Amino acid sequence: MSRLVAILPCNDLEASQAFYARLGFRLAEGGDHSDYRMLEDGQGGELHLTAAVEGWLVPGRNPFGLYLYAEAVDALAATVADLLLHPPKEQPWGMYEFALSDPDETLVRVGWPTRLRTPEKGRPQ
Repeated sequence: MSRLVAILPCNDLEASQAFYARLGFRLAEGGDHSDYRMLEDGQGGELHLTAAVEGWLVPGRNPFGLYLYAEAVDALAATVADLLLHPPKEQPWGMYEFALSDPDETLVRVGWPTRLRTPEKGRPQ
């Protein structure tokens, strides 16, 4: 078994942790190590936050991005409606997704494959 977990640099760990909490991520048991936080969503998703080195994250020039695969796209979009860069919509690449930026302007896309969506999961009919 193997898995890959993103380690995301942050200028303000508290603000970033609060942001990702709105997407369902909580501090993992034993996951607070001062300038390093391990978050999980209870569904297998995991994200590690680390204090950024001075000068890594320049406003307007953040090169980092994350993609969260989540079946409940519309429900998650509703929890962050005030932060959306674009609302959930079908994309030509076969995903139903929305986008937003975290406190350090990391692009965060949240989506689910269009072919796997069902009406009871919120797919437009």
